[in-house]
Amino acid sequence: MPFRLLIPLGLVCVFLPLHHGAPGPDGTAPDPAHYRERVKAMFYHAYDSYLENAFPYDELRPLTCDGHDTWGSFSLTLIDALDTLLILGNTSEFQRVVEVLQDSVDFDIDVNASVFETNIRVVGGLLSAHLLSKKAGVEVEAGWPCSGPLLRMAEEAARKLLPAFQTPTGMPYGTVNLLHGVNPGETPVTCTAGIGTFIVEFATLSSLTGDPVFEDVARVALMRLWESRSDIGLVGNHIDVLTGKWVAQDAGIGAGVDSYFEYLVKGAILLQDKKLMAMFLEYNKAIRNYTHFDDWYLWVQMYKGTVSMPVFQSLEAYWPGLQSLIGDIDNAMRTFLNYYTVWKQFGGLPEFYNIPQGYTVEKREGYPLRPELIESAMYLYRATGDPTLLELGRDAVESIEKISKVECGFATIKDLRDHKLDNRMESFFLAETVKYLYLLFHPNNFIHNNGSTFDSVMTPHGECILGAGGYIFNTEAHPIDPAALHCCRRLKEEQWEVEDLMREFYSLKESRSRARRKTMRSGPWEPPAEPGTLSSPENHDQPRGKQPAKQRTPLLSCPSQPFTSKLALLGQVFLDSS
Repeated sequence: MPFRLLIPLGLVCVFLPLHHGAPGPDGTAPDPAHYRERVKAMFYHAYDSYLENAFPYDELRPLTCDGHDTWGSFSLTLIDALDTLLILGNTSEFQRVVEVLQDSVDFDIDVNASVFETNIRVVGGLLSAHLLSKKAGVEVEAGWPCSGPLLRMAEEAARKLLPAFQTPTGMPYGTVNLLHGVNPGETPVTCTAGIGTFIVEFATLSSLTGDPVFEDVARVALMRLWESRSDIGLVGNHIDVLTGKWVAQDAGIGAGVDSYFEYLVKGAILLQDKKLMAMFLEYNKAIRNYTHFDDWYLWVQMYKGTVSMPVFQSLEAYWPGLQSLIGDIDNAMRTFLNYYTVWKQFGGLPEFYNIPQGYTVEKREGYPLRPELIESAMYLYRATGDPTLLELGRDAVESIEKISKVECGFATIKDLRDHKLDNRMESFFLAETVKYLYLLFHPNNFIHNNGSTFDSVMTPHGECILGAGGYIFNTEAHPIDPAALHCCRRLKEEQWEVEDLMREFYSLKESRSRARRKTMRSGPWEPPAEPGTLSSPENHDQPRGKQPAKQRTPLLSCPSQPFTSKLALLGQVFLDSS
């Protein structure tokens, strides 16, 4: 197959001016303001239903109007929706939820949690909210963004994941017990995305906290995957993290692999790392050579390049957006239009679509309100202003409201052929799907800032510029401000000097406290707060709606199916967030 490699200028994304007219079915343009308000209404219908019926459980069950824990018992929907609140302009609810999370979320629990999902949803959500806190009107503590309660929560959650990386290869297990570490007998088989989707969150965490361990383990995992690629430059779907042997050898861009490629590009941009970009471009060459046919991407055998599964998976719809980030706009638009034809055929993207037959695959006919095609539309609209992309946004709003809206939120579509529903509303609906729709219709949102405005903050390490734009979305659509990674870096000599000053300060403070205690005549004495902590008011804001009694039960890791058979035979969608 012919291959054309488009090299980006440096590692930056250039967005072209927008065109505001987008023709509708009758020749009229979808009004961005109108659809923006409808998207906002969708968000609050789902969000309020979660608070009233499901909090503090992870997710809402919209058909029975109750909640259940899914990925670890973290009130996950609340974490996932937090930065969306700010993007929609709701600073008061953002501030309230920050207080609720500090008061209610506990990571010292006997729960088996997905390492991948906990990272992208919990660590990513907390980091994003931490970096957006000042913009949301939260009274940040001294030293922010290098310190803060949400940052400490993100660090605590990430440390719970570190035992999973203690393998001979440096590639992590897929599941870890938050209290006890990796369970004896835990399967060593992990999907490729579950190994290569950490560099965005973990590098951010290392930059903000000064602890290199997070970025180090993420980079080792990335490199082990790179070294495990086949002679023709492809990676498989699942690998044994103890032996480094591939278990599922199907290669593609979709489920089980997707966010590995995504994080090579986004990690390269976030960290200005040319090596990560070079790795992706090599993969991109192999992908185009062996999996790309008529602007579709198929699944092939990773060693031979022979087609093993001629299907399009809904999770692959992120690819045009990723192509736009490296400047490959023409190919991105052609592939996007293929995917859009599938949406128009069904009113959504089925999990599996048989390309030669032009129809769904048995038992894979559902649409769990995934964001990937909308995500690509947002990126491509920022790059091209093509009105077709607004049409997709309009169609998505109309389809989701018509098919999946119920009294208590929005339900997963179990079967796009007859519109049967399933009793689940994944947290990514509020974290990603609604967010990308809103940003598609809101060209002036602060997320789209072109650098014309910014905030200047003072940190213990000097002046820091934040909020100038260029946000990098993690794979759960949590935006990370790349400028923040430079706010907390300092030379080792400067670090020692600051630490000496801090020790002197707290030593003097403790001496004064002892002197004051000796001279006090009456009344109880309370010790000063530990350095770097904030005192909390006695009565925290309580969350709106019901707070049902909660039973925590250990969760099995996902995927739980054996992978000794070929992906093409199983037809298994590896459970990914988006």
